[in-house]
Amino acid sequence: MIYALCLVLFMVGLYGVVTKKNTVKIVIGIIIMEYAVNLFLVLLGYRKDGVAPIIDEGTSVLKFSQLAVDPLPQALVLTAIVIGLGVIALMVAICIRLYERYGTFDITEMRRLKG
Repeated sequence: MIYALCLVLFMVGLYGVVTKKNTVKIVIGIIIMEYAVNLFLVLLGYRKDGVAPIIDEGTSVLKFSQLAVDPLPQALVLTAIVIGLGVIALMVAICIRLYERYGTFDITEMRRLKG
C-alpha cells in the first residue's frame, strides 16, 4: 500500500510538470517527483524490527543477516538528495534568467515573445 502512495505522489508531480504553464510550478512538480523516488528507495530498504548494519562482538552472523537493514538504498538516497539539490539550483537559476529575459514565467508568453 505504501508503494502505491509513492506512485500517487510521483503522479502528482508528473501532473504538475505536464499541465502547468508556469516554469516555477514545473520546477515544483519535478521536486515532488524527486521526493517520491527518494521515498520509494528508502522504503525498499526498510525492514520491520530491523537493526543498524553494524556488527560488534556479541552479534551472531545468522541473527544479523536476518535483522539488518540494507544500507545501500540509504546511501543512494543521500547521493540523490545532493545531486537533486544541485539540479534544483540550476533549474531555479534558469527560471530567473528566463524571467529577466522575457519578463514572465509563463511558457506560452515566452513562445509568443520569441518572434
